[in-house]
Amino acid sequence: MIVLSKQMSISEIIQTDGKEFFAEDQMIKAVADVDQGVLAVNASLHADLEELLLDQGSRQESLYGFNIYYDDKEIEYDSLINPPRNRDDGYPRGGRDVSSPEKRAQIKEIVDKWISD
Repeated sequence: MIVLSKQMSISEIIQTDGKEFFAEDQMIKAVADVDQGVLAVNASLHADLEELLLDQGSRQESLYGFNIYYDDKEIEYDSLINPPRNRDDGYPRGGRDVSSPEKRAQIKEIVDKWISD
């Protein structure tokens, strides 16, 4: 697990961390702090990345989980940590996806800032 402090490609993240959890799916799990613009990546569970950011001072209501695919940095806004955030954002039936268009845009900006092509 890594909290990014510089822009890295997905292959650099895997090489630096020494682990590749979802090679068969060609994706990595990530959690973004939409208030601080911080990104944690590369774990088997979004909850592990959430805990890492909480330990570093993030607020739980600011954390959203998603997956990033290797080939085109496509973001899949799906995680078990998202339903409480969706309710807080006014989407009580949002499920595991990030339902807020504003939060999706913030996540996309964070990913583009920290993950290079």
